[in-house]
Amino acid sequence: MAQLILLPGKERSAFKHHPWLFAGSVGRLEGRARPGDTVEVLADNLRPLGRAAYSPKSQIRARFWTFDAEEPIDDAFFKRRIAAAVALRQALPELRGQQGLRLIHAESDGLPGVIADQYGDTVVIQLTSAGADKWRNAIVAGLVKATGCARVYERSDSDVRGLEGLGPTTGWLHGEAPATPLSIDENGVRLAIDIAGGHKTGFYLDQRENRALLGDLSAGKDVLNCFCYTGGFSLQALAGGAKSVLSIDSSGPALTQAKANLALNPQLPADRAEWQEADVFQALRDFRKAGKLFDLIVLDPPKFAPSAAHADRAAKAYKDINILGFRLLRPGGLLMTYSCSGGVGLEMFQKIIADSALDAGRTARIVRRLSGAADHPVALNFPEGEYLKGLLVQAD
Repeated sequence: MAQLILLPGKERSAFKHHPWLFAGSVGRLEGRARPGDTVEVLADNLRPLGRAAYSPKSQIRARFWTFDAEEPIDDAFFKRRIAAAVALRQALPELRGQQGLRLIHAESDGLPGVIADQYGDTVVIQLTSAGADKWRNAIVAGLVKATGCARVYERSDSDVRGLEGLGPTTGWLHGEAPATPLSIDENGVRLAIDIAGGHKTGFYLDQRENRALLGDLSAGKDVLNCFCYTGGFSLQALAGGAKSVLSIDSSGPALTQAKANLALNPQLPADRAEWQEADVFQALRDFRKAGKLFDLIVLDPPKFAPSAAHADRAAKAYKDINILGFRLLRPGGLLMTYSCSGGVGLEMFQKIIADSALDAGRTARIVRRLSGAADHPVALNFPEGEYLKGLLVQAD
């Protein structure tokens, strides 16, 4: 096994069990290693630090599989890690019975670059690192054993694979495509899942608990859902008794799917739903000019800052959209606002929202902090895993 030897003083993050080793920390590679191969990681004094997946084309030069220098990385290793991740979710009462569930949350489950989401009897995986890509077969076998799923589909087509020198790959890895379209029941609402063409692995499971909260808050309210995608928040608002729900997205196909999702739920009052294909920023400005107001507004925009290098530009976009949101709220109204940008931390995001309220001329207070669902844990040794942050804010 090749050895990756760090520069002096660069072992501190490994001592804290951070799973990433950046290129600037690496002194030399002794022996030969291909992308995804397991290497021994040593401090400059040759003290063993663990075993990691080597990625020569990435700025993250290695990702730790284990900090036990003697633990073998083999098929049995992945079976153990996957079984442990599944068992952790089974132990949480709020996740029992969920038809849509994140089974593996990458670094926070000790499996860097591995995402696995379950939709009924189908598991969808996304492999974003060279190490995960190399161990594809072992990962699939571990998932089948741990879950008993009927089929596994791969959606490894995200841009981040390019940073690892990997191309996109999709397709069935276990079992065959289901005879009928996939759908799940979430909090009493039926939602279709497009695992081949939808965002991420087909759906945003991380917002499950926040969608349920929106339903609880919506009774009798005029709700505006911005960046609505396929209507998850919108349908929960209708289920919660909203007086009206206006949903906006720039994607025509996403809105088509949102309307189809509404049709899957005949118990919901479709006459209270309105769908609008538009640029959200411009639509909110138009509402402002028209004097339109809402009781509850959801702002769940796409990722504005994939890394800290984009944080300043993202801050301007977040501030712009939230100023518009505050100006469209009735007195006492609620703003449910989110950032999924890894480059924007919670403290920075809260400051942006505070500045937005001030510039909008509103006095406001945080009534709840929002985050990803329980099946999207954040390992204490990997704070970067806390990408989704949100605030529920009430304005005077």
